[in-house]
Amino acid sequence: MDYHSEFRRSVDQPEDFWRDQAAKIDWIEAPQTIWQPTDNGHGQWFPDGVLNSSDVALDANIRAGRGDQTALIYDSPVTETKRSYTYNELRDAVATFAGALKDRGISKGDRVIVYMPMIPEAAIAMLACARIGAIHSVVFGGFAAHELAVRIEDAQPKAVITASCGIEVTKVIEYKPLVDKAIEQSSHKPDCCILYQRPQVQASMQAGRDYDWNELTAAARPIDPVPVKSTDPLYILYTSGTTGKPKGVVRDNGGHAVALNYSMNLVYDASPGDVYWAASDVGWVVGHSYIVYAPLFAGCTTILYEGKPVKTPDAGAFWRVVQDHGVNLLFTAPTAFRAIRKEDPEADQLSRYNVSSLKRIFLAGERLDPPTYEWLREHTRLPILDHWWQTETGWAICCNPVGIEMMETKPGSATVPSPGFNVQVVDMNGGQVPAGEQGQVAVKLPLPPGCLTTIWGDDERFQSSYLKPIEGFYSSGDGGYIDDDGYVFIMGRTDDVINVAGHRLSTGEMEEVVASHPAIAECCVVGAHDDMKGQIPIGLVLIKDGATIDHDELEDELVEMVRDKIGAIACFRRAMVVERLPKTRSGKILRRVIRQIADGEDFTVPSTIDDPAILDEISERFHA
Repeated sequence: MDYHSEFRRSVDQPEDFWRDQAAKIDWIEAPQTIWQPTDNGHGQWFPDGVLNSSDVALDANIRAGRGDQTALIYDSPVTETKRSYTYNELRDAVATFAGALKDRGISKGDRVIVYMPMIPEAAIAMLACARIGAIHSVVFGGFAAHELAVRIEDAQPKAVITASCGIEVTKVIEYKPLVDKAIEQSSHKPDCCILYQRPQVQASMQAGRDYDWNELTAAARPIDPVPVKSTDPLYILYTSGTTGKPKGVVRDNGGHAVALNYSMNLVYDASPGDVYWAASDVGWVVGHSYIVYAPLFAGCTTILYEGKPVKTPDAGAFWRVVQDHGVNLLFTAPTAFRAIRKEDPEADQLSRYNVSSLKRIFLAGERLDPPTYEWLREHTRLPILDHWWQTETGWAICCNPVGIEMMETKPGSATVPSPGFNVQVVDMNGGQVPAGEQGQVAVKLPLPPGCLTTIWGDDERFQSSYLKPIEGFYSSGDGGYIDDDGYVFIMGRTDDVINVAGHRLSTGEMEEVVASHPAIAECCVVGAHDDMKGQIPIGLVLIKDGATIDHDELEDELVEMVRDKIGAIACFRRAMVVERLPKTRSGKILRRVIRQIADGEDFTVPSTIDDPAILDEISERFHA
């Protein structure tokens, strides 16, 4: 079946389509009902199915004869440690820790917060929660105590699982004091805190509340997977909200397993035994979907990497991992390769390693700018495949469907809608926008399996944030267009469309032009308030290492480039050279905060920011 046939079937006959996909995973009780509409305009997938996500990820592979295949590889350049687990070994570790959780009184439906660094125990904790039907909520290790407290307050966990420390490039971050402070700040008090002591830091224990990971597992007995309903929550993952209060995205068990298993073939063309590496963190949705769950659902070997794309120890870090572990499929964010390109613009490090095992490179998490795409394609000579998705969807809304057919790539496009996602570009009334014109990128309801089912404890917020803005659609909050060939181009959040003297212009389009300058490693363009024109665009640019160009000269060249490609109407006249851009820990540029700084507005430092000091530097530059 070609892509277009499969896509049409997924939209025209969704129940038949997803029944076939559901048959490809191991159920305890296979669903008879595939789709059940609900009052909120969305609905439930596989509502009468029964399964266990830990069983699908681990035990099912052992039943299929893959028990001795490597399931998980841990590679940590910051501790100079490597460790691997077969499916048998990982299942045993998960089953035993699940027994330890049960011994602490944790059972189906209880919430457990996991606040861990990128170590195998993080994945083991997640899978152990799934094994007993507990709902895990992973919080990025190192988040401030206040932000952790907010999540404890909202999820009301029975337990917090943490480690004594996380290890960054230049420092060790002690986790336990942050956990203690968060619990102190929260009115909800977890029954227990389970602590994994790392050699670098031995954290203090509070008697009666804190328990040592190794001591608990030594006394525990492994347990079998607990049957749960398809519609029971698997996890809560918090994502930032416009009100400042994070939104707890809820993912169910059944739809999640079916969709992610399907995505491993559709998006990545992965087969059992492939070595699959998502260079992300378990604190983000990419880590949930494509470090822990999907590769194991599909019988692959997954890599858990405790390091950075640069500085651990150099810009060859990713290529070294590919060589050492025979990586076949690599997925990361464009910002990772922009960092590599900045430090190694000629890709000299790449030539030091044998990366012949690598078949394809996948990028998502933010818009893939054409210069990064071209640099990767030129130096690796591999297919460079962009795809677009969100924390809320859990898997790709748009992709190059290589598991069905490899389609021509177009720089700047995430290619075509994934089967199941009826993507349309509409106005705020749901009316179709002509091909090539920008509008709201939305998905006609119902959403396919694997997407969020609600916001934890606040279904009204789910409705108002995603279902009510455009009637009959899931509102993505992103703007873009679909060309005459059906290719989807995401140009950025809809609030990144600026109004210059009555003309609506895309900052993403301007970024594309600015990034094409040979001296630019990375950039962003934001709209700043202007009394005369309403808004004017301002660029922030990072120069490649080794590039020598006068800053005023560079600004003149960038202004001329935008004028040539977009026109004088863009009013692009200012490009500031900066040392770094403010980003989240997952690599997304904080454009809204930059815009607030440019406008002299008060702003809240986001909990997800990588380094708050950057904001002071940016503010000084704007208001010098």
